[in-house]
Amino acid sequence: MFKNESPRQKKFNSLLQKELAILLQNYIRRGSNSNLIISVTKVYVTPDLSLAKIYISVFPSNKSLLVNKNLEKNGSKIKYDLSQKLKNHIRKIPELNFILDDSLDYIEGIEKSLKLSQDSEYNKNILKNKKT
Repeated sequence: MFKNESPRQKKFNSLLQKELAILLQNYIRRGSNSNLIISVTKVYVTPDLSLAKIYISVFPSNKSLLVNKNLEKNGSKIKYDLSQKLKNHIRKIPELNFILDDSLDYIEGIEKSLKLSQDSEYNKNILKNKKT
């Protein structure tokens, strides 16, 4: 996303990614969605550290829109809880912008289409062998 990230941004990104992942998993454990997995795939922070784009992946993917809406709705509580965890490391927590990372769904779609094409090639070979 940001081509020339400073070392400070990189450290900030990894710290936010780690702490947000732990925080979100704790929310899930306390809630009623025990069969839900949320992973923080990437975090990008602006150079002035005022905005953080958090890419999340949700499994099962059919609940991803609902999870994203809930994260946006509860963003201020998440920001507060994050500030309590990081108060010794960071003065000001950036605004959190949650974005669905659909790269896993994209990869899954490619794998399915490859498998279908391989299966069709296999079926063609079987038909050729039967004709002879």
